[in-house]
This record gives sequence, structure tokens and C-alpha cells, in this order.
Amino acid sequence: MRNVAILGAGIGAQHMEGYCAHPGVFHVATVCDRDLARAEKLAATTSGCAAVTDIAAVMADPDIDIVDICLPPHLHGPVALQAFAAGKHVICEKPLAGSVVEADAMAEAARAAGCLLAPIFQYRFGRALYQLAALQERGLTGRPLVATLETHWDRGADYYAVPWRGRWQGERGGAVLGHAIHIHDLVSGIFGPVTEVSAILDTRVNDIEVEDCAAISARTRSGGLVCSSITLGGAGDMSRLRLVFSDMTVESGRNPYAPGVEAWRFTARDPQKKQALDAALAEIDAEIAQRSVGYAGQFHAIARHLDGQKTNMVTADDGIRSVELVAAIYLAARDGDRVALPLDRAHPICQDWTPGEGKKP
Repeated sequence: MRNVAILGAGIGAQHMEGYCAHPGVFHVATVCDRDLARAEKLAATTSGCAAVTDIAAVMADPDIDIVDICLPPHLHGPVALQAFAAGKHVICEKPLAGSVVEADAMAEAARAAGCLLAPIFQYRFGRALYQLAALQERGLTGRPLVATLETHWDRGADYYAVPWRGRWQGERGGAVLGHAIHIHDLVSGIFGPVTEVSAILDTRVNDIEVEDCAAISARTRSGGLVCSSITLGGAGDMSRLRLVFSDMTVESGRNPYAPGVEAWRFTARDPQKKQALDAALAEIDAEIAQRSVGYAGQFHAIARHLDGQKTNMVTADDGIRSVELVAAIYLAARDGDRVALPLDRAHPICQDWTPGEGKKP
């Protein structure tokens, strides 16, 4: 069993549920938050868990095996480097880092310390995503053609009342970084990494520094083309994907926080292949029936990886690519050109994509 320290009792509460789904595999030994009362409230949800306010104390605790970073984005890199220096594995909420070079440095520090760096992308762990991956493995989808993505959420003044949100210094970015990063990771996992991107960004909904609307087009390594529509001015929260392959079209549900948990529609292009598709899905459903989803699913994959077993891990490279795509989107929007990936690390956008306090995207 591995002892975990959760840093940050906000989204950390959902992480706690994920760990508690695997008793005997993980034990959350510590919750750290600068608000002690909030840390104590979360710690009380599991047995034998301490509440502290000092990150240094967590790093100095020899019994902590994994540090789970659920802090504001500008703290992800510095705290991860502290954890690796202390010889601890790191699980880190999105975005992995506040710049491309910082993400690279985190991965290098993990390698040097012999530790795991696992970016959180829990959207990948859902029944529909398991189904689609299995259909791709069986060669039933055909090649990727086009995809449309919608990240249409509702974020207003109450959301941005948190001091670090909506500002380049604290949040490091807007809807592209904090909201659409999940759906972009999903399509990168399905169609392959993005190889070129163009973008239009704007701040149209809230009185904030960072973007809250975007229209993005991209090409992926498979040749598949992607259109991503993003706004924080939607009537409610909704995330949706439509993926067109040469032999099949796939449509997701609208669940904003777990799009892969709801049933997806898989439609064979050739109606005569419907029976074969239905048979394959029935077989796949039997195979995945007991698999965990969401955070619990990702933590199960991490545990298997640490035990040396084959697993569908989200890797440090996946996390770096997600941050690199954010940088490329900002560069494309500012220059008005298509930007090729991977990025040249000598480009200034890799060091810092923020335009500065008080400036729009």
C-alpha cells in the first residue's frame, strides 16, 4: 500500500474519493491546505489521515510515497520539483505546468529522481473511452477523418471571485488552459497528437484578463482534422465530441465533467456492418465491466504501473504535449498563423506564454 499526501482540499476532495475506491492499494495519510479547517474536514473522510498546513512538513515525511498536487496552476511546477527532490512520486492536476520549459523540467527531475510524474486526465477513464479504444484496437473504426469538439460552460463573477482566477499570474491562462485542456487531451489520445494548429481567442463573457472564448482548428498525427469550439458563456455546462472515422462515426454525451461515463453512440458507416459492430461492443462491454472510471480509474492505472504491470497510463509526455498545445494555441492566436508542433524549445512562447498582467490574450 502506498501512502498519499493530497495538497489542496478543493478538487482534492474528488481525488480522495478516487483513492478510497482502492482500499489496500492507497492510503491518504495527509491532507495539506493552508486553511486548516478545510484540510481537517477532508481528512476526516478517511481513517488515519492527518491535516496539516505546511507543505515542507509533507515533503519531510518519510512515510509519504506520493504527493498529489491539487493546488493553483502557478504552484504545480515548484511544488513538484520539491517532491522529486524529496524522492516522492507526483500526481498533478491539470495543467501540468505553467509553461513548456517548466513541464520539461518537471519530467527531467522525475527521471533523475527515479520517480513517477503522472498528469491528471481522468476524462480518459470512462466506459465509452474504453469502448472506443477497444474498437480502434480491433481495427473497426477505420482511419480518423474529422472531429468537432464543444466545451461550452457557464462561468461568471462568482467563479472568478477566487483571487488567482482570471489572471495570467495566478491561472496562467483561460478557457483553453483550464477548461478545454481535457477535451483536447481526449482527441489527442484518439486521433493522435496535434501537429499543427490555428486559433482565434477572445474575452467576450467576463471582465477578466484571460480568454473565455476560442475557435481552434488543428491537424493531428493521423491526418485527422479537428475543430474545437470553446466558451464560458454557455447556458449551463456541456462538453461534447463528434468523431468521424472512415468506417464509423462516434458521438459522445454532454456530461461536462465525465463525458466518457455516459453512453456514446457508435454508428457504422456501412449499415451492413452494424451487426458486427454490435457484437464487438457486447464483447468489449464484458471485458470492461469491472473497470474503474474517472479518478478511481486513473489511480488504478497508476497503481498498476508502479507495480510494473501493463496499464493505460497517462504519461508525463502526454502532460507535456497538453501544455505544448496550449502554448501553440496562444502563439497561433497572436501571430495569426498556423503553428507546427512540436515547438522549438528556443522559442520564447515555451518559456512564458502570458502577455503580462492586465493584458488580453
